[in-house]
Amino acid sequence: MSNFDPIPASIKQQLLTQLCERFEDAIFILDTNLRYLSVNATYEIMIGYNEEFLIGRPLGIYSAEFLSEEERTILKDITERLDNEGFYENDFSMATRYGQTLECHMTYRRLCVEQTVYHVGMVRDMSSVVKDRKQVAHLLNYDQLTGLPNRKVFLSQTSELLLESYQEVVIVRLNIDRYRNLASTLGTDSINILVKDFVKQVSKLEMSNLRCFSHFGGDDFALLFECSDANMVRNQLDSLMQMCERPYALVNDVIYLHISVGVSYFPDHGNQFSELLIKAEKALHYVKQNGGDDVCWYNETINEATTDSLQLEAELRVAINDCQFVPYYQPKVALDTGAITGFEALVRWQHPTRGLLRPIDFIDAIIKYKLSFELFYQMAVQIAQQLSIWQALEFTQHICINADAAEFSHSKFFSFINNLFTQHDIHAHQLHIEVTESSLMLRHANVKQQLTLLKELGVCLALDDFGTGYASLSYLQEYPFDFIKIDKSFISKIVTDRTQNAIVKTILDLANALDMQVVAEGIETEQQRDLLVQMGCTYGQGYWFSRPVTADEATEMLTQQYSSK
Repeated sequence: MSNFDPIPASIKQQLLTQLCERFEDAIFILDTNLRYLSVNATYEIMIGYNEEFLIGRPLGIYSAEFLSEEERTILKDITERLDNEGFYENDFSMATRYGQTLECHMTYRRLCVEQTVYHVGMVRDMSSVVKDRKQVAHLLNYDQLTGLPNRKVFLSQTSELLLESYQEVVIVRLNIDRYRNLASTLGTDSINILVKDFVKQVSKLEMSNLRCFSHFGGDDFALLFECSDANMVRNQLDSLMQMCERPYALVNDVIYLHISVGVSYFPDHGNQFSELLIKAEKALHYVKQNGGDDVCWYNETINEATTDSLQLEAELRVAINDCQFVPYYQPKVALDTGAITGFEALVRWQHPTRGLLRPIDFIDAIIKYKLSFELFYQMAVQIAQQLSIWQALEFTQHICINADAAEFSHSKFFSFINNLFTQHDIHAHQLHIEVTESSLMLRHANVKQQLTLLKELGVCLALDDFGTGYASLSYLQEYPFDFIKIDKSFISKIVTDRTQNAIVKTILDLANALDMQVVAEGIETEQQRDLLVQMGCTYGQGYWFSRPVTADEATEMLTQQYSSK
């Protein structure tokens, strides 16, 4: 037999009593009518009432007539379950004396001692756990910047709506135009402020029949509508577009946000969610392809346009690989003598089935599919080869090549240009690079640095289409240009229009003061040429002298010029 003596009943009772008093969970004892008989210290602290106040009061503290319908239903359910099963367990939101709401897990047990029925309740405060769960759920289901439902929630809500709705369901996909440029210009903090302000303004519209406004991230949003007629959404989208006409004020900037919007709807465009989403995104893509800042409802012609677009992209990539792009050369001449001083290289696409295509037929697609540097590379290599041929013939004329921000932003731009001179044994001053004002407007951080490096290398720089932008004068002050090219729009009526005449004269005076040369573009008549000579313009180009010609024709023109000396 064991020498170990059991704990006396009285001590055991005291230990259990002390344990209940100090237990981390709240414990209370109720009579058969669910009235308080005893509570531990944890319950007093949790609910805010002491035991003396609670004893004799019903569970819920107040009489049934003072409880809400929901509370009376819960108490009835507890009573029935305890009577039938002797056990009840559930999660509750419990109000305290201090107005707080605790998320609790409660258990009730029906016990019988000396033929008397008691109910023992235990309450565990789960508020922190519930809060953590809610935070995790929020992280998984809501965008952290805007607080809007994310893509997952949008997909789920749309799928459910399509299953349940007897009305028309409209899916709207929208993007903020020029978002990447805005982000790189404004910085992370400012673009985030801008996006949050945009969301706030959209929410203020209080659009009718809107079921979900979702943020997929960055510039990407979606709207879900349910209504009796999809055309009702058109007015809502009109309000949205009008909202975007108002400026957004940041610390140092006033910004106008424009958006591209694509729309599809059930049942006209399909009854499967994936099909409707794809069609809304096709409509969105169509808007962006055509310059953005518009709303497009899906239609079958978009499919055709998308197919054509995919085919064009494939053809362009083949053209890059097969070197189908070739330079044509338009002479730049000394206006007083007509002598050719150089050429501007203009890209042409020698299409295998469509023949020779001008830039208007493909240049926008080149930019859209981010093939600008590849095209520039191909053109520059051919130009360097041509300069090398002319140098062997002792021709000293230069060639201008056009470049924009897409080329300047490429990490290998400067090293590529530098290598051209050593690989083809040509002089740096024989290559002129023309920069459009639109490139400078984008203000890429490395544009000025790249231009300065090119200038130090010996490359001549020209500002193309001068006068057509909004900050031409500031560009002359900020960047190291050798030439200004007067846009042909200022030359077309120079003989008859006093305003154009005065503008050209002012540009010539300005260039002279800044020690810059001027090239007048688009000269088409002898009168224009003669007037420009009188005004002191040194160089020009245009159809009056020659249209763009092939490399062989340009070489022949130079050969004739040198042989006539």
